[in-house]
Amino acid sequence: MTIEAVPGGDVRTKKGMRTRARFIEAGKIVFARDGFLKSRIVDIASEAGVSYGSFYHYFDSKEQIFREIAEEMEVRLLSMDDLSSGSQISDPYERIKAANRSYLTAYRANADIMRVIQEVETYDAEVHASRVRRQAEFADRLAASVHRLQRSGLADPEIDTQYAAIALGGMVAFFASAFFVAGGSYDFDEAVEQLSILWANAIGVRRH
Repeated sequence: MTIEAVPGGDVRTKKGMRTRARFIEAGKIVFARDGFLKSRIVDIASEAGVSYGSFYHYFDSKEQIFREIAEEMEVRLLSMDDLSSGSQISDPYERIKAANRSYLTAYRANADIMRVIQEVETYDAEVHASRVRRQAEFADRLAASVHRLQRSGLADPEIDTQYAAIALGGMVAFFASAFFVAGGSYDFDEAVEQLSILWANAIGVRRH
C-alpha cells in the first residue's frame, strides 16, 4: 500500500508524524544497504510505502533526511552508554560494564548505518558538526558521573573528569567501530569485560 501526499497537508499532525517516521526508518534501511551516494529518494519512498511526491512534504533533500538520521543515531547510541547514578545497579564497576554492554549491543545492531555515517562525516560538515556536538554533550554527562564517583570516594580524586570522559568514551567508541564497522575479530563478552576493566582501572574504581 502506498500513501499519497495530501496537498497542503500539515506534517505536524499525528498522521504526518507517522509518515515522517516511516521515511526516517526507510532511509536507515536504504542508506545502510546502498550507501549515501547511491541511495535515491525514490528508493526511500518505496521502502517506506509512501509516494515519491510525499517526500518533499517532509524533507528538502536526500542530504536533509540523512543528517536527521545521523543525529538520531548519535543520540540513540550515546544514550545507551550512561553511568547515571539513577541506575538500578549499585556497584560502580557493574554499572560501567552494563553501560559498555548496552553501547556495544546498540552499535552492533546499527553497524551498517554507522559505517555510512562515518563515511559521510568526512565530507559533510553538518554531519561532522552534529557528531562533535553530541559527543561533547555525552562527555559532559560522563564527566559528571565520574565526579559523583569521586565525591563518594569510589574513584581517584586526582583524575580530571573531563579528560577522563573524552579519553574513555572515545576508547569505547573507537573499539566499537573497529569491531563492528572495520570487521575486527573479537569476542563480544570478552570485549565488554576488557573495556570495562580498562574503564574502571583508569578512574580507580575497584572491582569486586
